[in-house]
Amino acid sequence: MTDSNRPQLPDSVRTNGATPNPWWANAVVYQIYPRSFQDTNGDGIGDLKGITSRLDYLADLGVDVLWLSPVYRSPQDDNGYDIADYQDIDPLFGTLADMDELLAEAHRRGIKIVMDLVVNHTSDEHAWFEASRDKDDPHADWYIWRPARPGMEPGAPGAEPNRWGSYFGGSAWQYDPKRGEYFLHQYSKKQPDLNWENPDVRRAVYAMMNWWMDRGIDGFRMDVITQISKVYDANGRLPGEEGSLIEDYPVGEEGWSSPFPFCSDGPRLDEFLKEMRREVFEGREGFLTVGEAPGVDATRNEQITDPANKELDMLFLFDHMGEGEGRPKWELVPFRMPWLRGKLAEQQRAVAGAGWCSLFFCNHDQPRVVSRWGDDSTEGARVASAKALGLLLHLHRGTPYIYQGEELGMTNAHFTSLDQYRDLESLNAFRQRVEEAKVQTPESMMRSLAAVSRDNARTPMQWDASRYAGFTAPDAPAEPWIEVNPNHAQINAASEFDDPDSVHAFYKRLIALRHDNPVVAAGSWELVDGGNEQVYAFTRTLGARRLLVLVNLSGRTVDIPPESMELLDGDAEESQIVIATRSASHAAVSLANGELTAWEGVIVEL
Repeated sequence: MTDSNRPQLPDSVRTNGATPNPWWANAVVYQIYPRSFQDTNGDGIGDLKGITSRLDYLADLGVDVLWLSPVYRSPQDDNGYDIADYQDIDPLFGTLADMDELLAEAHRRGIKIVMDLVVNHTSDEHAWFEASRDKDDPHADWYIWRPARPGMEPGAPGAEPNRWGSYFGGSAWQYDPKRGEYFLHQYSKKQPDLNWENPDVRRAVYAMMNWWMDRGIDGFRMDVITQISKVYDANGRLPGEEGSLIEDYPVGEEGWSSPFPFCSDGPRLDEFLKEMRREVFEGREGFLTVGEAPGVDATRNEQITDPANKELDMLFLFDHMGEGEGRPKWELVPFRMPWLRGKLAEQQRAVAGAGWCSLFFCNHDQPRVVSRWGDDSTEGARVASAKALGLLLHLHRGTPYIYQGEELGMTNAHFTSLDQYRDLESLNAFRQRVEEAKVQTPESMMRSLAAVSRDNARTPMQWDASRYAGFTAPDAPAEPWIEVNPNHAQINAASEFDDPDSVHAFYKRLIALRHDNPVVAAGSWELVDGGNEQVYAFTRTLGARRLLVLVNLSGRTVDIPPESMELLDGDAEESQIVIATRSASHAAVSLANGELTAWEGVIVEL
């Protein structure tokens, strides 16, 4: 493990309620999707040596932690989130020696490394699952197996144990002829869910986690960790199974019901997380645990992240990420700033007493925020809205997460053909909704994919204007595994690095502000002008210091709302402006005029 070079918050400043303050209280995390970050061997897939080669860029940006999406050995059915061996590196990404080198070089620069932990499920090619297919093997109960419905032929349509559908399309049950039973998979049929009710499963997971911690990593980001506990009736049956005491929900338009209400934030989740803390992290220092938390609301976030409860340091909540999506996500709705503000406000208020927030708009599963909630129709609008959204996110209370390329204002891929997509969820959704259930037209579904497909975030990192954006050599023997966004000629790190007005330069300032300004890192949060349709305003307060944050999330000039104007108490001087998406002089004129121009954001010290 390593110590960061940035200033630490004094213990006189309260953060998440722990004493002393955790090291990550004023840290910024940067997520790397290794497959798309930097390719060094010309095979079209990013690798660990590529990440190591870019550490100076990341150190210059100022980030404190790198979160790596999975690099374990995997069949790559779901781009590495289907793990076949937790204690080896997939040859696509390199070797364990490459991982050790990355750790050493990152630590030498004061950067910590957090690895993805995927333990709700494994690959169906994991040795545990192969053994589990034999009912007489000690691993027989390591996964969730069920027989066919009574009176039905195993493997026949309708013989599944219940009507649950996978989030990736089709049934959530897969029949295995060798065992003669079905196994549960909430995601891909090659991602069987582990049975966390079995203590042997938990012991094996904790042993693996300890192996990595002893190797020198600094913690884990835990994939869908809030889905490890399922709801069972008193007889051990799942909802909707024959004879179950718990009724399932009705089936939806695609012909399946959802396992989500019964597999998210289940009854033993807190117990499992406390046990994990004891068995893996107790006695260690300098680590970070963050859980991806489907099904968890702001109130539960406070409970799980309260340090007194000894579960996780922080969670990724998703209630705010549904903005712009219908139910299901492929049915698009217009962006509603007040709805987003309301969800973020709930998260902030819930941890006012204890606990902590993860702050994010982008990751490997989300479209690019500048295309989603901003405006990428022109270069000026893209830069302005990328800065506005960055300012908004980073000025909330919590730990900000930057997804690779977000600091450049990278946009959605704008793919126009289905064969350009690689994402399993997207391809399955097109087949299920367009070809099988026929609930969406091909044209409508293509619009949905262009807006919210996960592949929008997975196109290669845009380093420069060369043929493959600097992700791989222009004359590499293999093309990138997914197409480079054509706009890389205009949007890339090389063109922004020395431009003081670039999105990249603005993100450097945001990161430095969190490191150096205790009000930004730990000040209390209070919403202002909560009824305004365009301006998102709030204050951050620590002792006698108070900041007013104003962000216009629209493409037109708007009036500063009344509560904010009252707090400004007349014209704000340029010297009071802490940071602004445009120049400080421009912001001072805007404030004097009582307005914010399109996508303008400003922080004023009151």
